[in-house]
Amino acid sequence: MGLPRDDKSATGQMAIDIKQSVASLLSGGSWQAQFIRYAVTGAAITALQAAVYWGLAGPAGLNPQFANFIGYLAAVASGYVLHGRFSFRADGERQTSSTGQAVRFMAVSLLSLALNAVWVWLCVTHFRLPLWTPIPFMAIVTPALVFVLNRQWVFR
Repeated sequence: MGLPRDDKSATGQMAIDIKQSVASLLSGGSWQAQFIRYAVTGAAITALQAAVYWGLAGPAGLNPQFANFIGYLAAVASGYVLHGRFSFRADGERQTSSTGQAVRFMAVSLLSLALNAVWVWLCVTHFRLPLWTPIPFMAIVTPALVFVLNRQWVFR
């Protein structure tokens, strides 16, 4: 037994309204829209970095700092393109790239590399914790700082 005709119509309209609201939020230039786009894109980039780090430091047995650096390289190139085209686009359009923007992005990326290196050193070397312990810091603290710097300085 289905919903009465009016309930189906109302449910369908509600689904359309929700879809339009989400589309509007994701396409806007507000910091909330940028943060949502950054979180989605950043989650994929962070997962890539963490997977490379974990795979190289764990099963491959490489030095954790070297594994972190290789993970960084895997993530940084895709990060510039994806964040520029999706996360920090203005009003649904890609922002125009410039040499200055690329230099600022690299500076923030190097800062994120250094911060992640601190997490690896602190957790793995200093406290002798398991290899996975820097990953939560890499996935939460570093991206939060990078979001603020990208929004306020790189992709302004």
